[in-house]
Amino acid sequence: MRNKFITLLLLSSALTVTAADGAVEPAPNTQAQNTQLALAGMQPDADISEQEENDEPDVVETEEMEQNEFATDEPPLNQRSNSAKAYEDLIKIMPQLGYSANKAKQNDEADSAENKNKLDAAVMKLAAMPRMRSSIVLIYDENGQQPLHSMKADVVAPIASITKLMTAMVVLDAKLPLDEEISLSPLDINKQKRTRSRMRTGMTLTRGELLKLALMASENLSAAALARTYPGGTEAALVQMNAKARELGMTSTRFLDPTGLNSGNVSTANDLVKMVRAAHGYELIHEFTTSTSHTYEQVGHRPLRFHNTNPLVRNASWDIGLSKTGYISEAGRCLVMEAKITEHPVIIVLLDSWGKNSRVGDAIRVKKWMEKASLRGRNL
Repeated sequence: MRNKFITLLLLSSALTVTAADGAVEPAPNTQAQNTQLALAGMQPDADISEQEENDEPDVVETEEMEQNEFATDEPPLNQRSNSAKAYEDLIKIMPQLGYSANKAKQNDEADSAENKNKLDAAVMKLAAMPRMRSSIVLIYDENGQQPLHSMKADVVAPIASITKLMTAMVVLDAKLPLDEEISLSPLDINKQKRTRSRMRTGMTLTRGELLKLALMASENLSAAALARTYPGGTEAALVQMNAKARELGMTSTRFLDPTGLNSGNVSTANDLVKMVRAAHGYELIHEFTTSTSHTYEQVGHRPLRFHNTNPLVRNASWDIGLSKTGYISEAGRCLVMEAKITEHPVIIVLLDSWGKNSRVGDAIRVKKWMEKASLRGRNL
């Protein structure tokens, strides 16, 4: 039976219909964020602000884009017909492979679950991918250890604050005390890109708090302070970040600063899958990147409340194991996630998305695509 499913997967790869690129030029102007979040099934939150997004004015979309940002596009007619034909071909050859629902039920529970995952993956490869707003896309099946969908996955591109995942890993690898208090310094301010932040020099936080704010709220001062207080300072932290990238097999990746504000921090979608898999193995990175908010208590001032830059972590329909956003003008809007969708653990990499909420919209489109394909697989 196992060999037959491998044959099925190989056949599905041969029948796969590649989705259209679907790149759309950004349109000029109107406010869209709250409507878009509502369309995604999320409550708008006025306090959400991703720190690295302040280098450039926010991209503002037209009313048409506002209505369609989170819509799941239907593929073109010729693409739908090709995909449907491939799907019909798959159904026709399944009896020849000896697969049937009854035989699947006769397997033991573990083997049946494995077969279901393989079948779902095969059907996903046949299902037409909706139009994506991100220029670089990789959906990676962790069970099958193969891409379900990829677009420009080997293109080297700036990764902005996705960088902070590597910063966090090297800080945790050093086993530095998380309860040690660290004061923010003028040295933590990026002189080239003076991004806005509600944090200010002189504030004192624990290393654990800095780590949480760097990962959850994408605070640049936090990431800079973590690297500055690394043994040997920022330069030593960068050496270790690049060494860990090589250790993970990230051959097209380079780090020049610990925050992601430097556009010389580059990688590929394929490399970022390796980084996300490694980072997901750190319990604190899982916890901090999926936390919804954090309150910093300060003497003599009102508490500061920070929110996760990925609104999907507040959406109960998502099972997210890791999340990190990023933005600088050179990188566009970026998002990496590890999540379970239809019981499938997947890594989603979305780079250079042109609309402010398009990366979130693309993630929702991926989820709907997988759910639809999985439902088809169960009906075979």
